[in-house]
Amino acid sequence: MTGPGERMTNRRLSTAGDLDSLDFSKLQSLVPLVAQDARTGEVLMLGFADRRALERSLATGQVHFWSRSRGTLWRKGETSGNTLELVSLHSDCDGDAVLARVRPAGPTCHTGERSCFGEGADAPAAALARLDATLASRAADRPAGSYTVKLLDDENLRLKKLGEESAELVSALAKGDAARAVEEAADLVYHLLVALRAEGVDAAGLLKELEKRA
Repeated sequence: MTGPGERMTNRRLSTAGDLDSLDFSKLQSLVPLVAQDARTGEVLMLGFADRRALERSLATGQVHFWSRSRGTLWRKGETSGNTLELVSLHSDCDGDAVLARVRPAGPTCHTGERSCFGEGADAPAAALARLDATLASRAADRPAGSYTVKLLDDENLRLKKLGEESAELVSALAKGDAARAVEEAADLVYHLLVALRAEGVDAAGLLKELEKRA
């Protein structure tokens, strides 16, 4: 546990021993636990966890919380099936709050929404991640009549469309047509993601490269 005014340097919590760095004293042996979609960055829910809940999360790979109303340990999705698969746990700088990066199975909120904070909780990259997830689904399921599948199966067509969309974006920019430029840019991003997926690269790979350059 860090002392007053100290800051933690390694905030990833990978083992039960790492939990020693947390400060459970401020909320009657509990810490706030924020669940965040590891793929999109979307904030999904806020709950509370004691040490045992965090230990169970690490041990099982499924996020557990402490229910303050029922006074018991519970696994998210144990009745609904809408579980939160744990990707990683991270402490904040003071060691009194924890972030769980997760892969949600179904909606997280009891209302049926993806997030307990509503659509406005989307991270900027969430729409891109959802588009990429749709492309992955098309590639796997290959529904009849899918334009995405048609592009994935025809290298000449997808490269031609990539060139066409690039030219249309340049044309819109040259004319100073901002509204059309945004539309053409969106078309280009779609075709770019399809072309990358055909080469075995997903949006996460693209974002990783952009993060390196940032």
